[in-house]
Amino acid sequence: MTGRAHRPRTAVITIAAGREDHLHRQREALSADEVDLHVVVGMTGVPRLRPVPSAPEVTPISVTAGHRGLPLAAARNAGARAAIRCGAELLVFLDVDCIPGPLALSRYTTAALDVPPATLLCGPVAYLPPPAHRGYPPHGELARLAEPHPGRPAPEAGRILLDDERFELFWSLSFATSRDDWDRFGGFCEQFAGYGAEDTDFALRAAERGARLAWVGGAVAYHQHHPPSRYEERHVRELVVNARLFHRRHGFWPMEDWLTDLDRAEVVRFDRAHDVLRLLPGFGAKLRAHGPR
Repeated sequence: MTGRAHRPRTAVITIAAGREDHLHRQREALSADEVDLHVVVGMTGVPRLRPVPSAPEVTPISVTAGHRGLPLAAARNAGARAAIRCGAELLVFLDVDCIPGPLALSRYTTAALDVPPATLLCGPVAYLPPPAHRGYPPHGELARLAEPHPGRPAPEAGRILLDDERFELFWSLSFATSRDDWDRFGGFCEQFAGYGAEDTDFALRAAERGARLAWVGGAVAYHQHHPPSRYEERHVRELVVNARLFHRRHGFWPMEDWLTDLDRAEVVRFDRAHDVLRLLPGFGAKLRAHGPR
């Protein structure tokens, strides 16, 4: 979008399966920023939305979940198609459990005017602790509760850090791309279903098509607390299937830290040297023993 004088028509795309309180907090934060359209994609039926004064116009759609798990990749693709049909020029993807910080969307739209074509815009993500008994404070006060994730770049507000190498750091929790670049990158691979690896696959395929990353300072998303999904039995099954698919496509294993943790817990057998990944007998009981309380 380099050189465009006008602010791009911006759509936020959120995929959801329940978590209505999370979605409501996200919409409250969106009401204070520059957003033209909010596409909410339900993966377990049409999403239920509570009224939010001044929130952007919302387009609720739904996709069908199959037996392999929630269709995260297909839902993001469907959301992008719906946003583009409504005239969106900049697509901002926010997971349902993410609250955009003040001016996060404005910083994405400003950055979109400054970066070269074929760019994935990535904002920092900060993890919130469990909410107090009265819930989280207003979104403008969340910065005091959480720092950006230490494993990913977090430039100061107003700065853009270009990156042509570290595509394994890409997260789908919060990112943006132009309509033209979305078409160029081809969307998410819908062979992935359920939990894990579809976002790294997307970033690597985008890199093959000439993409670069741009870490956008100040475009912070605050991740609302919930128990780690990777300790759920169904998600571990999905993670193993998706990791194997990723390995076939790219020749190396994704999510190595998680797979190593699950190997140590005797939930899976993960041997990187011999390209072995499989569930172990009785893994459900081991998950219950080692998972979060």
